[in-house]
Amino acid sequence: YFLPPMLNWLFFDAVFEGASRDECRAIMQETGAKGACWAFIGHRFELFVYGFYPIEDRWRVNLSFVLMLAALVPVLFDNVPYRKPALWFSLATPVIICWLLIGGGPLESVPTDKFGGIMLTLVIGVTGIVCSLPLGIGLALGRISHLPALRMVCVCFIEFIRGVPLITLLFVASTMLNYFLPPGTTFDLLLRVLIMVTLFSAAYIAEVVRGGLQAIPKGQIEAADAMGLKYWQSMRLIVLPQALKISIPGIVNTFIGLYKDTTLVIIIGLLDPLGVGRASLADTKWQGLSTEVYVFVAIFFFVSCIAMARYSLYLEKKLHTGH
Repeated sequence: YFLPPMLNWLFFDAVFEGASRDECRAIMQETGAKGACWAFIGHRFELFVYGFYPIEDRWRVNLSFVLMLAALVPVLFDNVPYRKPALWFSLATPVIICWLLIGGGPLESVPTDKFGGIMLTLVIGVTGIVCSLPLGIGLALGRISHLPALRMVCVCFIEFIRGVPLITLLFVASTMLNYFLPPGTTFDLLLRVLIMVTLFSAAYIAEVVRGGLQAIPKGQIEAADAMGLKYWQSMRLIVLPQALKISIPGIVNTFIGLYKDTTLVIIIGLLDPLGVGRASLADTKWQGLSTEVYVFVAIFFFVSCIAMARYSLYLEKKLHTGH
């Protein structure tokens, strides 16, 4: 019932050429079509992808994206040839990408307020995912630690972060944080957002991992102690591998939520794809095409999130040892 009209609106009756909404309407009247005006997305596509990054330097964004994909392959798949040296490359890739995007040295510097669109979403989402996982695991271990001071710090941090909406933390990062810094101190807005997003995600991952740790029978830890393994050896070799395997669905669910929450940065003036679309609709030539903007952004997030979900299922099947 829904599929034929949806396909007609998206593809068969859509208009892909035109310099304004009026031209789209004229073409629709000639052809009798009643679909979407994708000419708008075509005209603004580079803005959706790169934001306001300088045109002559956009090759740096493309190269960074290729490096990111190349770095993820040895991390996500264990049957890659020469995986060990490739992991060292993956470890160095974030530094290289940061240098490429921001510049310095032989590369011209680009201020982070030029970041936008899909590029900004990937920067915030990938950074938050990569940095929050080890921090969340550390917080989970700290919360179940036998050291009272460490346990209290981790509990207070997790409960505070989980009890405050992300949008509030972003407001604190964008406005209030400057009041606590010495006069004249400059703290890049994007860096503040990355820190807040990472801390927010880490608190939720800590609780997911803690649930996985509690599911491990105490006999596993006692057996590790009987074998003479020290605390970190038993955690690294016996407890954490089992706990993380159990926690995969919850961890990926947290990552997907974090990735979608990157759209909240529009509130503090950073233009992600949704912000770029809303700003583009202010152009009188394209007013009234908000449906196309929201559908385009929805498709982008759906493809990204379904890829993470499918990898989660692949990993669960690969690590399943019940048989």
